[in-house]
This record gives sequence, structure tokens and C-alpha cells, in this order.
Amino acid sequence: MDAHTKKTGRSQASTLLDPAILGPALVGSVRKLDPRVMVRNPVMFCVEVVAALSTVLWLRDAATGAPGTGFGAQIVVWLWFTLLFANFAEAVAEGRGKAQAASLRKTKTETTARLLGPDGTVVQILPATRLKPGDRVLVEAGDLIPSDGEVVEGVASVNEAAITGESAPVIRESGGDRSAVTGGTQVISDRIVVRITAAPGSTFIDRMIALVEGAQRQKTPNEIALNILLAGMTIIFVIAVATIPSFAAYAGGSVSVLVLVALFVTLIPTTIGALLSAIGIAGMDRLVRFNVLAMSGRAVEAAGDVDTLLLDKTGTITLGNRQAAEFLPVSGVSEQALASAAQLASLADETPEGRSIVVLAKESYGIRGRDMAEMRARFVPFTAQTRLSGIDADGTSVRKGAVDAVLAFVHGGAMVGALAGVKGGRTLTADPVERELLAIAERVAKAGGTPLAVAQDGRLLGIIHLKDIVKGGIRERFAELRRMGIKTVMITGDNPMTAAAIAAEAGVDDFLAQATPEAKLRLIRDEQAKGKLVAMCGDGTNDAPALAQADVGVAMNTGTVAAREAGNMVDLDSDPTKLIEIVEIGKQLLMTRGALTTFSIANDVAKYFAIIPAMFLAFYPQLGALNVMGLASPQSAILSAIIFNALIIIALIPLALRGVRYRAVGAAALLRRNLLIYGLGGLVVPFVGIKAIDLLVTAIGLV
Repeated sequence: MDAHTKKTGRSQASTLLDPAILGPALVGSVRKLDPRVMVRNPVMFCVEVVAALSTVLWLRDAATGAPGTGFGAQIVVWLWFTLLFANFAEAVAEGRGKAQAASLRKTKTETTARLLGPDGTVVQILPATRLKPGDRVLVEAGDLIPSDGEVVEGVASVNEAAITGESAPVIRESGGDRSAVTGGTQVISDRIVVRITAAPGSTFIDRMIALVEGAQRQKTPNEIALNILLAGMTIIFVIAVATIPSFAAYAGGSVSVLVLVALFVTLIPTTIGALLSAIGIAGMDRLVRFNVLAMSGRAVEAAGDVDTLLLDKTGTITLGNRQAAEFLPVSGVSEQALASAAQLASLADETPEGRSIVVLAKESYGIRGRDMAEMRARFVPFTAQTRLSGIDADGTSVRKGAVDAVLAFVHGGAMVGALAGVKGGRTLTADPVERELLAIAERVAKAGGTPLAVAQDGRLLGIIHLKDIVKGGIRERFAELRRMGIKTVMITGDNPMTAAAIAAEAGVDDFLAQATPEAKLRLIRDEQAKGKLVAMCGDGTNDAPALAQADVGVAMNTGTVAAREAGNMVDLDSDPTKLIEIVEIGKQLLMTRGALTTFSIANDVAKYFAIIPAMFLAFYPQLGALNVMGLASPQSAILSAIIFNALIIIALIPLALRGVRYRAVGAAALLRRNLLIYGLGGLVVPFVGIKAIDLLVTAIGLV
């Protein structure tokens, strides 16, 4: 997260200086003054109403030549600046999304599609916008995929840079979990037949554009609750300010409406009211910049409150490819002989496991490749039925594969009780070599590895230890999550023995072995029944029920349409480890909102005690003891406060966009830090800022 935070922090901090965003944001700030837009933010709508009222009253006073119009003009100007600065924060947050939407929109070119008939021949060439769900189209090398769909025939290499920003091509093929294709991406080799799944105007890119532009961003429950709180506080200050003229009249004086308006705007929670929307938009934008598309602000917020994190083992916790770790021969066989036979059986094996066996034999034992032509070799490929592979050359037969499959091969196809020996820890064979082989295999399995047996010319040589390599630093990441109070659960199809070993090495809190779709769904529901929020990732159709049930379901962009539709987030890079970063970004959003809310409320309390004594000093001289700031006059006090109120909004925009720095600390420590930095800061900053502005406006004679 640190590298990502530094990267996005720099880009977000420079947003205000980016002319491509700054210009449209300034225009957008003015457009958002439309009352139909402002009414969605109750606090700032109140500010707009009183600003309009103040403008009318000032124009009346200016037309009649009433005294104090210069002071009134300054109040009116700063009221409108407060509104513009508030709108500017939201416009800048939206501006980054619109900039990305513009680049996405470029991918929606007017492409054509070759529509196929029932017999598989091209019957019509038509614009992509006319395609309907169920249509089958032919896409060849160099063509843009016209719309979202699934590959139903063929396999091809696809460039998805338009979506993911990653130039490395990916493989898309019919069947399995990598059949989904996205409109606007380009086929760079071979040809495929795509069945269209999206209606015009509802493709993945269309949804991305709408979401990053904020057109479909709905307020989250926490935002709604906070807006209600802010509206309630605003009503309280309406009542409080409305009673001031009566007290002033009782004291034998009067207070102008402009002063009352300025006081009202100063005291209501304008700071958080102005920044609340920008904080939410910026949270979604941080995910977009991280190549994760959130279908709603609710999903981002839920990510910050996650209690349980479900993670696939393969590709998330481990590297995804098992690697040969060591050769374990039986008695009477040297490691060199086992390594040589294992390498020979793996020369034609193009799987990552096969290549790792060849490399290990070469690096550890100096065994070089051999000339297969001279050996007149015949390779035996791996099949799901035989579960072994190997080579026949120069009268020598070598096989490697699952332990029970190799034992059956050695016995001429007659199955022995070897499998029970491996799984149950019992030896059901009288042959001492077989017993030793089974004991080695059992030891490897208990260590979390996968044993492969090797036999040559009917003789058992030993075991190859294949190991799932746990990713570097993953244990520390899980420790961070544990400190945050998040439980991590590893999901794997491995047997419980292997799963337990890998779980212990990775440092997860729990694991689900031999996981089925039903087991995943049951685990999520059990956690939710305890009142916990659950996050998980997946890419297959069999993951769709669990993704839909999870509070935060992250679907891989390379996955099936069913998975992408079920999740409420889509990872465009298809990197399962991002689930951890998504949780951190969600927590950063909540921390930012909480920190700025704390600052805003403390800020309002400080302003109240800073300016009220100075404003009514003429009516109540006894308040002089409370005028600890020594503000020059009631006019300078109110003008300084209204100026500070506007400037503090624009000063906090970078923090609202960048977000409060995330740290993996407990709730109690976070609360203390929040109160110390933002609570205490909110109390101190207004005193310092208002006093400094008071000295300045007095020195230059503005009052």
C-alpha cells in the first residue's frame, strides 16, 4: 500500500495545479450554484439562501446610500466565495473522474460487427451499437471486440489496455473462467466467436463512464446519517441566531441582518458540509486509479468496515504455481539418480511444475539437457485419466505423477492400497520400498507440499517435493490486518492437511479446505449471522453466489460475466491480492470522513467562543473577560470569521482528495490520534487564523 499511497498521493496533491482539471472545476463550481443542485447538500443550500438574501439587502442599502455598505459588500463577497470553494472541492473530485471517463469514451469508437447466422457464416455487417444480447459475432486479429460478451468458440490473445491500462495481452477462450470479453478491447491474434451479453448503452465501459463521472454515485447510509446530523445542527443555529436581535434590543442596541447572516454561516458546520461529497467521490476515485471499479459508494464504505476477509490460496497467498523444492530418494537410490530421471521425465512438460523440476535438477545437480533426437525419445503426456507423464527412450521408461498412479503403473496397472496409505497414514503394502515411498509422500503432504512419485523401468526411485510458494511479505500483511481487527480466512481446494500447513506458513487466522461453492456460501452466511461484514474475491461462475452474498464482492475482470455481475467491485487487473488494498482504501475513506468531521465540529465550537465575546462587547462590557483574542472590533471579528470560514474549506481540499494516511492501528489508538490531531487542531486553528486575519483586515483598513 505504501508505494500506491505515495504514487496516488503525489498525483492527487498535484490535481489542484493541473490546468486540465483546474479550468473545468472552476467552471463547474459556478454551475453548481444552481439551487436544484445545491439542495442536495442541506448545509450549503442554507448558505446559498442567506448569501442570496444578503446580496439583495446589500443592493438595497447601496441604492439608498445607507452607511456600512462597504462592510456589507465584503460579507456578501466572502459568502459567495464560501459557496464557490465548497463547489470547487466537489468539482475537482469529479474532474479527475471525468478525465478518466474521457479516455474511456475514446474506446467507444464506431466499430462494426460481423454478425453470424445459425450456420456460423457471416450474414450481416452492422454497427456495434445495433447488437443485441444473444447475437453471435466473429472477431479476428486486429478487430475491436464490439460489445461485452462471452467467447463461445476459439481462443485468442486480447489487448485490454483500453480497460486496464496494462499493455500485456491476455488469453480469452471458450469455456472455463476466462471467457468474458469487454467491448473496446482488441484481438491481436487468432479469431474468436463472441456471444453478446450486454444491451446497447449498458456495456461495461458505459457503466464505468457513468460511475467515474459520479452520475450514479449514491450517498451511503453513513453519509445520509451525517447529513441529517449536519442539518439538525444547522436548524439549532438558525434558532440561536434568530434570538440574538431580542437580546440586543433588551441591551439597548441592534444587530444588522448582514451581521446575523455572517454569524450564522460562520457557526453552522460548513466545513464538513462543503467537503463531505468530495470525500466520497475521492474515495471511489482512489479505487479507480488503483484499477478497481466500485459499483457504488456503499461498496467502498463497506470495505472500510470489513471484519472477515476471504482469500483464495492460489495466486493470492501463494504464487500460484507449485515449484520443485527437493528430490527425496528411497533407500538405495542417490539424489543424483532421482534428479536425472525426474528431469528426463519433465523435458517435454511445459507446465510451471515441469519446468521447475528441470531447473532444480540443473541448478542443484548440474544435470544438463539431453539430445532427444539421438535418444529416439517418445514423450508420454499427462492426462487426467492416467495422472502421470514421462518418457520412453533407448529402452528406458520413466514415469512421474501422483503417488498412487505411479504405484499402479509399477504394478502393471493393478491398483494397490497406496492411496489409502498416503491419505490415512497407514501402510497397506508389504513391499518395504513402497512403504518408504508412502512415508516420504505423507511427510511431504503434512508439510503442505504435493508429492510426485518417480519410477524408472518399474523401479521406484523416490519423491519430488512440489511446494506452494507463499508470497513474500504476505505474513506481515496478515499481521497488519489482525491488528486492525480483521479475520483472514484462506479458501482452498487442497486437502485439510496441506491447507493447514500453508495456512500456518502464511499466518492466516483460519482456512476452509476442499472448498465448494456451497461451503463458501455457508461460511459467509455464518460470519454475517454473527454481525460481521465479509469481503471475498472470485472469478468463476461457481464464485457468483458467494460474491453476491458477501458485503464486498470483488470480481476479477478476466472472470465470467456471472462473477462480474454478482460482485459489487471489479478488479480490472484481475489481481486477487488487491482485496487487501481495497480494504485499506475503504478504511482510509472512513478515516478521512471521521477526521474532517471531528475537525469541523471542533472548528465550529472554537469559532463560537472566539467571536461571540467580541461581537457583543458593546452591549455587554462584562464579556470583555472572554475576549481572550483581543479582536479589534465587532466588525473585524465577524469579517475575520467569515473570511476564515471560506479559506479553511479550500485549505482542506487537498486532504479531502488525498485522504488521511492509513495506518494499521486499533480503534482505541485511532480515536486518540483523531482527537489529538483533528480535534485539538480544530480547536486551535480558528483562534490562530481568525486573530491573524483580524490583524490583517485592521491593518489595511477594511473595517
